[in-house]
Amino acid sequence: MEQMTLFEDSVPRPLADRLRPQLLDEYVGQSHLLGPGKVLRRLIESDQISSMIFWGPPGVGKTTLARIIAERTKASFIDYSAVNSGIKEIRTVMQKAAEKCRYGERTIVFVDEIHRFNKAQQDAFLPFVEKGSIILIGATTENPSFEINSALLSRCKVFVLYALEKKELVELLKRALADKRGFGSQKIEISEDMLEMISVFANGDARTALSTLEMVILNGELDSSGTVTVTRETLEQCISKKALLYDKKGEEHYNLISALHKSMRNSDPDAAVYWLARMLEAGEDPLYIARRVTRFASEDVGLADPRALEISVAAYQACHLIGMPECSVHLTQAVVYMSLAPKSNALYSAYEKAKADAVKQLAEPVPLTLRNAVTGLMEELEYGKGYQYAHDTEERLTDMKCLPDPLAGRRYYLPTEEGVEGKYKTRLEQIRAWKKDREKDRDEKTS
Repeated sequence: MEQMTLFEDSVPRPLADRLRPQLLDEYVGQSHLLGPGKVLRRLIESDQISSMIFWGPPGVGKTTLARIIAERTKASFIDYSAVNSGIKEIRTVMQKAAEKCRYGERTIVFVDEIHRFNKAQQDAFLPFVEKGSIILIGATTENPSFEINSALLSRCKVFVLYALEKKELVELLKRALADKRGFGSQKIEISEDMLEMISVFANGDARTALSTLEMVILNGELDSSGTVTVTRETLEQCISKKALLYDKKGEEHYNLISALHKSMRNSDPDAAVYWLARMLEAGEDPLYIARRVTRFASEDVGLADPRALEISVAAYQACHLIGMPECSVHLTQAVVYMSLAPKSNALYSAYEKAKADAVKQLAEPVPLTLRNAVTGLMEELEYGKGYQYAHDTEERLTDMKCLPDPLAGRRYYLPTEEGVEGKYKTRLEQIRAWKKDREKDRDEKTS
């Protein structure tokens, strides 16, 4: 247990700490888990909490939610750090929790950054979780499947927490301005646009949003009446960004991503890099841009350069791994590569045409030839009859029909001559010519 110092009360607590929600109704975000009737809310309200893992990015309320659960369930709360807790300390505290359990007192052990615990440390929790001596709540920013021991993970329910949306962060900032724990006792002048800019800059992180708000207010202009006015210049200095002014509908956000996409499509790397920089320096989520570039790799490049998809996925992984500002160069590499790559929208067009037919004929049965006869009845019904195994042939090809009869002969994928896709076009033409010859020979034999 940490000891309080004589001067602790004189140290001002950060805004994010002062505004930490105490009740579920004060909690912002995660409506997919905590909305009315949702699974986690029902478990909390019915006091049926078991060990669980909260998986999500920083600043989304993992620790806060654990504290709310502890308060709601009237359980003792132990906050563990992966840095300061060895196996001996873990077992000592677990033994004390087991003693309390015998007297009907529950203990919630919250382990922040549980992925930083090594295997031996994680194993130390296991017997106490199994016996129900403790309720373990672990928080992690990493995929639990890879970072948490399978034995421990199998005894915990994993809940995925998402980055907060812009509107949720704006709501949080407005609460900070109105709540007396925040700036409710002061007169603050700050525009709605600036709150939205802070929300964009925070990138889904409530802690960053509140810390930024606190910084801009502390650096605001104080007049004789005691009113603090936050100017655009103050905000830009505090966040070190010339942030874009997104409107309420996010039009500028979509205008910029459209400009980036169309610049890459038009093979203009200079314009593409400019629009990329505009978005990143405005505080746009680099992962959002990386996702859009990944879409572009298949929609606008496709098989004209199959490596485009590899490059875009690698850029996304790099952004996820190191974040801003370092990942800006990885996105630049991907954007320039997409701009210079040969272009083909054949894959996009193929899917759109196939989708149109699929929507019209959702009930079209799968041909019997393509069905697996996994039971005797299915075999009697001629499932799989006439199926031809391509690997049994010298050409590794058959003339078996794979589309439903009403769609026989339909062509969805129409490759271009661009880049590598020209080779795929030649290959496809050879396949289609071979099948046509086989079909002609068969027709002649039966006539």
